[in-house]
Amino acid sequence: MDYALPLIFMAIMGVALLVYVVLDGYDLGIGLLTPLATESEKDTMIASIGPYWDANETWIVLGVGVLLIAFPVAHGIVLTSLYLPATIMLMGLILRGVAFDFRVKAGDHQRRLWNYAFFVGSLIASTAQGWMLGAYVTGLTISPINIAFSCLIALTLPALYVVLGAAWLMIKTEGELLEKAVKWGRVAVVPMGVALLCISIATPLVSPTIADKWFVLPNIIGLLPIPLICVITFSALIWLMYRIDLIQAGYGWLVMAGTVLICVMAALGLAYSLFPYIVIDKLTVWQAASATNSLLFVLVGVVIVLPAIIGYTIFVYKVFSGKATTLSYGSK
Repeated sequence: MDYALPLIFMAIMGVALLVYVVLDGYDLGIGLLTPLATESEKDTMIASIGPYWDANETWIVLGVGVLLIAFPVAHGIVLTSLYLPATIMLMGLILRGVAFDFRVKAGDHQRRLWNYAFFVGSLIASTAQGWMLGAYVTGLTISPINIAFSCLIALTLPALYVVLGAAWLMIKTEGELLEKAVKWGRVAVVPMGVALLCISIATPLVSPTIADKWFVLPNIIGLLPIPLICVITFSALIWLMYRIDLIQAGYGWLVMAGTVLICVMAALGLAYSLFPYIVIDKLTVWQAASATNSLLFVLVGVVIVLPAIIGYTIFVYKVFSGKATTLSYGSK
């Protein structure tokens, strides 16, 4: 039990953060795409995420909460090292949340300002998350190559979010906006693929620990399905985005499913690369874990809270399924 409990909490934290990247990723992507849309299209785009975005952000709260309670030593190291980008991310999320509510209630002149704020908040949050991921993968150490790697992910993570956002619009919209979403997806998917390739090459270069785990036999053979699945899925995404007839026929969800599959494969590769460390080369999962009695106590709460979050998320997505319409808060 002493051995298994920290692994259970590590898995819960990893899954929560992966779900956050996918779910909040698409609504961050919507925010990044809004400058390319007309005013009426902006209303529909924001309406498409209106019922979900609060529920989507619940997952990052769960992930960070597990880190704090189950791995307090690691929480102290990670948040101390990432204090500035974490603060910037929160400022971006706050700006996005304020803009989301105020843009609908504001007049035409002020609405343009809040539209811009919604985009800026989404961009700030996306790039800050990319920087934090890059810094974490490189062991939270400062060096020119590590800073360059963090910049690489900070600049490329928004491309993934844009693809997720475009895929979401392919599911939730129709007509001219759907056609625009397909075009946006085509433009963003190539930078996303190039970015993933660059990150795959750069990661073992900046971390000898990760390189040692991947590029030895028989590991490299056993891990081959991860990049192979990513390449096949990426090729399928490009093909599908040029089959607008299929997307208009209701198969836009395949673009979202393919992008999510790539995210899952990347997460599995990252999990393998980092294990057994929670802070690479500094702290293992068991060294960072709370006492067994504390973990057992917290596990009871997780068993109650996690199904509630999953149930609430499924309920919201079921109730508000179907095509999006213009967002409105009643008469003005």
